[in-house]
Amino acid sequence: MKKFNTLTSVVASILDNDLNTDQIIPSVYLKDVNADLGFGLFAYLRRTPDGQSISDFVLEKPEFARSKILLVGDNFGCGSSREHAVWALQEFGFDCLIGLSFADLFMENCYKNGILPITLSSNDHHGLYKYICSDAVPVSISVDLEGCVITDANEIEICRFHIPQTQRMMLLEGLDDIGLTLKDESLINNWEKEALHKHSFFQSPIHPL
Repeated sequence: MKKFNTLTSVVASILDNDLNTDQIIPSVYLKDVNADLGFGLFAYLRRTPDGQSISDFVLEKPEFARSKILLVGDNFGCGSSREHAVWALQEFGFDCLIGLSFADLFMENCYKNGILPITLSSNDHHGLYKYICSDAVPVSISVDLEGCVITDANEIEICRFHIPQTQRMMLLEGLDDIGLTLKDESLINNWEKEALHKHSFFQSPIHPL
């Protein structure tokens, strides 16, 4: 998993509340192991039933095609625990989601796959949205995980955020659950040696008949 430290990008925004995992990645894209999940991201919001692009949807606009930060609303990622929803966001190019709240399982899947989910207060969320709408062209922000701060294009602080320390450390170091466990590899090896020694010590000797 790649490390997350500082990310600078224009911000795409989809502010509908209660967007569920089936809306994020429709189930039709789960039937084929070779499906393009990035293409399937928000498929029914991005395209008509006959496959025509809905040009005024944010992700269909060329200026947001390479955005790595997505501003969302409340209870984003609710519904099933479909991990494909996170994979689809990641395949499209998003590394950071900023919202009012996230469904618990969805947030957990974000951490496990290296996406940073940031929860803001309504005031900070509104202030950030106001900033990204302050110009006729998309503006960039920077997300600094080390300092837990979001700044504007002039490096002026917009707001601060909180991430649980364990998840923050895992993202900064690029560790998934297995990588986190392997940080204690020497302790694990020592425990195995001791356990093996105790087992062989208490084992009854086998005598030939």
